[in-house]
Amino acid sequence: MSVRIKKEIKEELEKHGVDIDQEVRKILEELYLKVKAKEYINKWIEDLKDVKPSEEGFSSNSVREDR
Repeated sequence: MSVRIKKEIKEELEKHGVDIDQEVRKILEELYLKVKAKEYINKWIEDLKDVKPSEEGFSSNSVREDR
């Protein structure tokens, strides 16, 4: 994959020691993680739509039973 950037931007970044290839790679990897996270969240939301909420007092009753 190749990306074209303005010559002056490239020169300025290189002058300050920025590894452009590494930075672009890092940004794309972060974007990938965000996309995958959003995908998982949307799947969880879809899966949880059909789950009924627990009865009121379910948690406290369960704790009492376990004691």
